[in-house]
Amino acid sequence: QVQLVESGGGLVQPGGSLRLSCAASGSIFSFYVMGWYRQAPGKQRELVAGITHGGVTTYADSVKGRFTISRDNTKKMAYLQMISLKPEDTAVYYCNARSLPNWGANAGSWGQGTQVTVSS
Repeated sequence: QVQLVESGGGLVQPGGSLRLSCAASGSIFSFYVMGWYRQAPGKQRELVAGITHGGVTTYADSVKGRFTISRDNTKKMAYLQMISLKPEDTAVYYCNARSLPNWGANAGSWGQGTQVTVSS
């Protein structure tokens, strides 16, 4: 079992940038596929970005070209760099670790979430 703790959320103006971090502990990090999900008020949780053990990435269409997911296996960290933020990016962002890139399933371990608010 892996434990996840997110950080880096906050309030940012439209067009601004944030970098979210996810610190993992308790298991062999490199075994896990890592994902970032988000849930806005009144909406279902959705995949934002995912990265496999080998570094293959996938992104939601709404964030392609603006968000970048990465991982550092030696530090047991995953990151989500977000640029050109829009008000519609406002949500609670969750880090997820799972065994397979079955992104549509509610699987694996979840962090507690970090709030991202994009507003002027």
